[in-house]
Amino acid sequence: MTLSIDSEFVAQYLASHPEFFQEHASLLAHMHLPSPVQGRAVSLQERQIEVLREKFRNMELHVADLVRVAQDNDALAEKFYTWACKLLLARNDVDLPHALINGLQTIFGVPYVSLRLWRVSDDFAHTWFAEDVGDNVRILANSLSAPYCGVNREFEPVHWLESPDPVQSIAMLPLRNSDSPDAFGLLVMGSHDAQRFAPNMATDFLVKIGETASAALTCLLH
Repeated sequence: MTLSIDSEFVAQYLASHPEFFQEHASLLAHMHLPSPVQGRAVSLQERQIEVLREKFRNMELHVADLVRVAQDNDALAEKFYTWACKLLLARNDVDLPHALINGLQTIFGVPYVSLRLWRVSDDFAHTWFAEDVGDNVRILANSLSAPYCGVNREFEPVHWLESPDPVQSIAMLPLRNSDSPDAFGLLVMGSHDAQRFAPNMATDFLVKIGETASAALTCLLH
């Protein structure tokens, strides 16, 4: 009678009895497995070394990815710091929107940026950023609980960008006071690159830009 042993049973037995190969050390030298690296049969010990090397290579790649992400985040943090300083250096309130937009273009390399504000103080009612936008834009801004990123769907704010060529992707950031759910403005950014503001991109950093812009521009409201 031949006893059939399931391979899963063998695997569980060896996992539960790590002393097996200590008690049968000679087996390691006589067991040979096909090697995907060397293209020939190798001993179990050599195969274990190959597995460890592959794990080490994967760990190296993972660490390299973590380092790259950390470097990218450091670069973004430095740009954000420079941009915030530029806002603080604005000579007067009416210069703030221009400093904000210019900073996003020059520091972050965003080709096209514009904004509109409503509920501004009477002192700024004549400015370009206080031009009437209509109810549709206000409704759009109020509907955004997070930045919108994606393809240009001919939203009205895209026309503020005044790009000579078609804008392929946009980001729209609602501007809000911390004490009100209603937006008091909308910041829009655009690019000819369809992937610059992709729908699946992380928006954490854009949220910080929107919050900082909102805080800076609050002084223009009545």
